[in-house]
Amino acid sequence: MLKRFFILCSGADKNLIATCSDGEQNKYAGIGATVFFTAVMAVIASSYALYTVFDNIYTATFFGLVWGLLIFNLDRFIVSTIRKRERFWSEFLQATPRIILAMIIAIVISKPLEIKIFEKEINTVLLKEKNAMALANKKEVANYYQTDVTKNQAGIDSLKSEILKKEKEVNALYATYITEAEGTKGTMKLGKGPVYKEKREKHDAALKALDDLRKGNLAKIAEKEAKAKTLQADLDKKVTETQPIIDGFDGLMARINALNKLPSLPSLFIMLLFLAIETSPIIAKLLSPKGEYDFKLEDDETALKTHIEQNNYQRSLQKQTDASIYDKVYADIKDEKGIYDYKKKRALELLELQADTYVEKQKKVM
Repeated sequence: MLKRFFILCSGADKNLIATCSDGEQNKYAGIGATVFFTAVMAVIASSYALYTVFDNIYTATFFGLVWGLLIFNLDRFIVSTIRKRERFWSEFLQATPRIILAMIIAIVISKPLEIKIFEKEINTVLLKEKNAMALANKKEVANYYQTDVTKNQAGIDSLKSEILKKEKEVNALYATYITEAEGTKGTMKLGKGPVYKEKREKHDAALKALDDLRKGNLAKIAEKEAKAKTLQADLDKKVTETQPIIDGFDGLMARINALNKLPSLPSLFIMLLFLAIETSPIIAKLLSPKGEYDFKLEDDETALKTHIEQNNYQRSLQKQTDASIYDKVYADIKDEKGIYDYKKKRALELLELQADTYVEKQKKVM
């Protein structure tokens, strides 16, 4: 039963191959097995490739089966239509379109399996790229908020600077009235005289202004610091929102690009392996010698072609003979006086009828 199935896969005529020897049947069973297993490999490779795209095993399996059936039908059709000829290059020229298509399919199909085989190495490359993208993204987001952050921080620094400046002024006034009371500077008189009181009042006024300034600026600083926290929170939120996009940077195209950054020699050998698998049905048919089945098939086709050519020739002769007979028949009829008199009579009647009709129309017009 398995042998019959593989012969069916080869596209051979089951009635004709049944009349051949076991060796010939085994040859076509081998060709059919090559076609079948090539389709199986196409299903596996395409299913994995589509799984990396759709991330759904059922969808990938369905379209993988469709792809495998397409390859199976294509290989079976081409193998069954390749006719063994006297010269190898004639057969090779006939199979050239399929070989070119096989090269394209091999390149397309080999990539997903290369990605699976070198998955760990590709993950390492992708991890480095993701880290670089995360740093670049964080820097880009920070640059986006940098203007507002810088402006807000400059406002905080300015308010703190105002407080420090006022504190220095108050401290200077404090030192002035203390040294005046001690008599070490100013009027150089020990005690709390009128000048001391004037300087003390000036210090107290400045101290009160400092308290008011500190209270107002600290409120503004608290507000700006709260805004700074909000900006930082927005920055972190933006980075957090964009991080899943970076984490999801592991699709088929990303993995193919990562694969291209790895040494190319292993990928080349895998691609050549799939090229050999894809072209194996054609190669098997081309390399197989002309056998009993091919001779019988050629005999049947030649017999049918000869029969059709004979029928066409007979139809052509029949047409020529019938034409010659009818030419002679009508030539004989031409000389018959009875036929001539009858046609003359009918023509005269037609002319009389046309004349009467014309007269009647003229009367109506007048």
